[in-house]
Amino acid sequence: MAQRISRAKQRIKASGVPFRMPSPGQRAEWLRAVLHVLYLIFNEGYTSSSGSELQRVELTGEAIRLTRIVHRVLPDDGEVASLLALMLLIDARRPARADAAGELVTLDVQDRTLWDRELVAEGVAVLNAAMGKGRVGEYRIQAAIAALHGQAPTAEDTDWPQILALYGVLEQISGNPVVRLNRAVAAAMAEGPAAGLALLDEVEEPLRGHYRFLAVRAHLLEQAGDEDRALADYRAEAARTTSLPEQRYLTTRAARLRRAQDVTGVGLARPPRTAPLR
Repeated sequence: MAQRISRAKQRIKASGVPFRMPSPGQRAEWLRAVLHVLYLIFNEGYTSSSGSELQRVELTGEAIRLTRIVHRVLPDDGEVASLLALMLLIDARRPARADAAGELVTLDVQDRTLWDRELVAEGVAVLNAAMGKGRVGEYRIQAAIAALHGQAPTAEDTDWPQILALYGVLEQISGNPVVRLNRAVAAAMAEGPAAGLALLDEVEEPLRGHYRFLAVRAHLLEQAGDEDRALADYRAEAARTTSLPEQRYLTTRAARLRRAQDVTGVGLARPPRTAPLR
């Protein structure tokens, strides 16, 4: 990283571009880039893409610290505030995301008494203050979804129809097929697993290589009672993920499903409608 910074400094020096404030158009573009980088830092900290650790607190903490600074400098920017609210609302779940052995605990079965209610309250307050400030962007919609999760006492009490509608709006704004994964989970929770699987079928080709596609599909197939295909997807995703906690979680799900099939001889009775959310 030090070498990259050094090379970047040399390129800037050689370019002869003077240091000055950006034009209004440049400012908006640069701010979007800054927010996107902060968002990526937070995501990598919240769910490490590789290695033995499920989460890296130093990254989520640094992303929140820097976003607070940007929010302090630009208090009237709705997307800055929304990104901060999103981080706070998601980070509030961190104490419940792993058990005593460090194994992944998904959103549907987390002990919500462990959630940091002060962070939830702060996130909701920051989000409410952002309402009416500028256009409604991706971070505001994501923060609204996170707020619905944060304020629901249980997974069953979550307003899944509203979350499904918000993901629909987010997909229209972003055009990102990855949003369809989360929308599929929300559809399964609101309307049943068949609805979620139908959404996944529409984006299977562009998302075939995405690290969460098979995991999400496996969950929905298990909900739908298609144990054989669910088992195959669990195993395939476990074999290719570079995150050891994710690998152990998927392997455990596959093993449980395999044992149940061996015991019954005809497959597992349809499980409760749970969501593979982190």
